Amino acid sequence: MKMLLIDDEPFALKLLIHQLASLGFRDVTPVSGGAEALELIAGGAHFGIILTDLQMPGMDGVEFVRALTQTGYGGELVLVSGEDKRILKTAEQLARIHGLRVLGRLKKPVEPERLAEVLAHHADAVAPRPCTDGRCYGPDELRQAIAAAELVCHCQPKVSLATGTLTGVEILVRWQHSADGLVFPDRFIAVAEEHGLIDDLTRSVLRDALRQSRLWFNAGREMHVAVNVSMDNLDNLDFPDFVVAAAQEMDVSLSSMVLEVTESRLMKDMRAALDILTRLRLKHVDLSIDDFGTGHSSLAQLRDLPFNELKIDRSFVHSAWRDAQLAAICDASLEIARKLGMRSVAEGVEDIEDWKFLRAHGCEIAQGYFIARPMPMASLAEWLPEWKLRCHALGLVKP
Repeated sequence: MKMLLIDDEPFALKLLIHQLASLGFRDVTPVSGGAEALELIAGGAHFGIILTDLQMPGMDGVEFVRALTQTGYGGELVLVSGEDKRILKTAEQLARIHGLRVLGRLKKPVEPERLAEVLAHHADAVAPRPCTDGRCYGPDELRQAIAAAELVCHCQPKVSLATGTLTGVEILVRWQHSADGLVFPDRFIAVAEEHGLIDDLTRSVLRDALRQSRLWFNAGREMHVAVNVSMDNLDNLDFPDFVVAAAQEMDVSLSSMVLEVTESRLMKDMRAALDILTRLRLKHVDLSIDDFGTGHSSLAQLRDLPFNELKIDRSFVHSAWRDAQLAAICDASLEIARKLGMRSVAEGVEDIEDWKFLRAHGCEIAQGYFIARPMPMASLAEWLPEWKLRCHALGLVKP
């Protein structure tokens, strides 16, 4: 693993080199500025990880990140700064928007434990994911995939923070591509929305989810089953009738369904959305405002639409236990849910500290990698006893 360190302070470079050596990273190249780093990269030097300071004379860290993007850099980035942590966090967000893989951020003076923690994410970041070749899929190919039933459903458990019991699952669509393997939704949902295929896609997923819900119910597992719905699905006034008909066909109670609404773009027709969502609630279908606090999922949505579940976005959940800014946003979201009589769900629970924080702050339901990664729906029965054992072993619930 070759590493590049960028900092205009010689002492800071020496300290980092020493700390990295103690962690086993010894192939390290130090430079004093972004321009020198870019010259090395332009000259053919390859680095797996770059650690760069933000506050530097000449080319600052933000300018370097922008320039680094243009080189086609495919490694990972760690941002280091002695500036206010909110500036550091914003710089990290900017780097991610540029498409760079950011392992994390480090506050100066760098603590060895925090450095080790950030670099420990390296293995996860480079782990191969299905279909990572950047290939784009056209609408005709996706249309054929929907017709050929190539879309498959995985699920991610949602559990009670008070008792650890399984309360429901979120259904997550994947595309089992004949040549590319398992394709994740970030590769084709936008295509479906842009080319008028989202309705067919959602209805296909909803049928599969309801079919599996009946199987779980027959096996003695009665729980909420959540399906993601695009705002584009809320243009068709017959959507509630389809939901009712599909539930009746699978003999599934409407009260066991949750539709998670994510507004990835502005509503085309507010009247249609209000009509559809109100009718769904009249039929006792639960409505969740997904990714609350991001995009267009806002307080105005809570005011205008009949949601009864608030789902806090993972970007506000993970590490809120050690980040005062995130903790404040989490607390405010939970308080809104309580005062509006809404069920609260936190996604992005990735470690036991996230779990403890949410439980202590009154969140009701948790979802995230700490509990379980998305899995094929048939695997839920195998996961459940393992989760129960972990709950007891880690003391996750109150006695």
